[in-house]
Amino acid sequence: MKKKLSKEAYGGVHGKDYVPYITDKSKRGTNLSVIIIGILLSAVFAASTAYSGMKSGLTVAAGIPGAIIGSMLIGAFARNKGILGKNITQGMASGGESVASGMIYVLPSIILIGSSITFLEGLIVGVGGVLFGMGCLSLVYKYLIVEEHGKLMYPESMAISETLIASEGDGDAIKFMGIGFVISGIINVLTGSFLNIINNSITYVGSKFYKWKFSTEVNPLLLGIGFIVGLEVSLTMFAGSILANFGVAPLIGYFTDMAANNMHSWNDASLLLNQMDVNAISGSYVKYIGAGMMLCGGLIGAIKLIPTIVVSIKETLKAKSSKDSNSESNSSEIIILLAGSVVAFIAGFMISQSIKMAIIAVIVSLLLSLLFVIVSGRLTGTIGTSNLPVSGMTIASLVILTLVFVIMGWSSQADNKSLLLFAAFMVVAISVAGGYSQSQKVSYIIGGSKKEMQNSFLISSIVGVVVVTGTIKILSEQLAVTGVDAQFALPQANLMATLTSGIMSGDLPWPMIIVGIVMALFLFLLNLPIMTIAIGFYLPISTTSIILVGALIRVFIEKMSKNEKEKETKVANGISLSSGLVAGGSIIGLVGIILQVTGLITPKTPVGFASGNMMAIILLVILVIATTVPIMLSKVNKTE
Repeated sequence: MKKKLSKEAYGGVHGKDYVPYITDKSKRGTNLSVIIIGILLSAVFAASTAYSGMKSGLTVAAGIPGAIIGSMLIGAFARNKGILGKNITQGMASGGESVASGMIYVLPSIILIGSSITFLEGLIVGVGGVLFGMGCLSLVYKYLIVEEHGKLMYPESMAISETLIASEGDGDAIKFMGIGFVISGIINVLTGSFLNIINNSITYVGSKFYKWKFSTEVNPLLLGIGFIVGLEVSLTMFAGSILANFGVAPLIGYFTDMAANNMHSWNDASLLLNQMDVNAISGSYVKYIGAGMMLCGGLIGAIKLIPTIVVSIKETLKAKSSKDSNSESNSSEIIILLAGSVVAFIAGFMISQSIKMAIIAVIVSLLLSLLFVIVSGRLTGTIGTSNLPVSGMTIASLVILTLVFVIMGWSSQADNKSLLLFAAFMVVAISVAGGYSQSQKVSYIIGGSKKEMQNSFLISSIVGVVVVTGTIKILSEQLAVTGVDAQFALPQANLMATLTSGIMSGDLPWPMIIVGIVMALFLFLLNLPIMTIAIGFYLPISTTSIILVGALIRVFIEKMSKNEKEKETKVANGISLSSGLVAGGSIIGLVGIILQVTGLITPKTPVGFASGNMMAIILLVILVIATTVPIMLSKVNKTE
């Protein structure tokens, strides 16, 4: 059997003509052992993501760690299921992590506004969000996964696929993955995600009349993603960061310097406007422009996808009884979507104080969820789930829903709690859609069953809801502590609480949101990629700059190749190595966070030379050389 993906896995053929790694459609990846392994991975990743995410604000995508750990467990307990079983376990790990990555953004904010949450409330909004997110994503499955094959690169899906195939045997793929894993592992152990004995952030800040910031995080995981997605996407994202950090932030800073001594930031009475540095400006103002851009970009993107959605719905409703071996029944997708809608209405009546609120809020939540689920699925195809701007899409959804509440006159603390529970439904749908889209793309590439992935992902996501809700309930007393004594940072949840309270009280920087919408319309009229630029605008420039470095390494390798055959081989090896970088970064990063938040290790503060920009620059040079040289030295297999 071949031990590597064909080049068509990355494009070059129409999706319907792609031949997957496993061509035998009679093979199945599930049995009791596989499902049990998947449930265990789902629970572990859900709990660790919830705890570490609330502690540090950082989450790590579980697809690649799930693939590697799952491969080991499948090899030990379900060897006969092979790569198809491994595919199921990585999908189930991603299901638990996706739920946690969404729920921790909103549910703790209910505690922060002084209310409490019951286990049943968390369970029903979480399960409803899972069902609706998966059902909506299924409507555009054919478009995103099949028709856009080779156009939407799904970088992390491809990395997961390479990981699964590398686990099947030896060869260049696993060798280069191993090199990438070691490089990424060593750097991550030495830097902030683990021991933190070496600074990995290159930062320059302008603090006088022109308040700008340039930063690069020497992160092998992000560099690997940049190599996989290529120059066009990376450069477009970086352009958004340049606009935010060298255009908008300095402009706002110019005017804040003119503010009177008694004028403070809209969201922090202790922060005077004329004392704001570029970080404060970005956090309090620029981020909301990015949210406005994503809001408008999401609406435009959804409108453009309406024909595709309509066609997908028609195809699903037909429930063809085709005997085509390449097609699978879609009737279960309709059931999942309808179940999600029904659960949403049941949840609405449970958590609201009136029938009117339940009906209006559920309808708005379903429409917004539908919109951003589609956006989430498409963005996953561009940048993967690790950098999916779930918080930005949640902000946009929450702003709209909060406006509806204000218009209807629902502004009490009980109403605010209901609002945040509806928001929890939406964020789970958005987050799960990204993980589900990524997992289904892996199944498509590998040749797994679409329906098997659907069913196993659903099981793991519901397990994730139970685990995360239980974790938040157990930690509720600690989560309620704020200020210097707080054990949990809860950055996203604090933001959501601030947003809802600010809108309901009328204290929100609406000009920033509107500016973002206008900027998105400007990009639309120029036929520029709104969402990709908006992502770069919203994400830290430290993230987009290192992604660009990875893309530039790929350009260098392509330019230095002597012929097309050599270029094809070296790029393929580079993708395998980049997959190892992503895998190493994911696993070591996750282990590091867990060890930190559980107190097993205490990261140090870099001192002396190790703490400066020069140390980070040297580390970046080492990373680039260590990544580029093995790819450049790889030889073309003349037997191919």
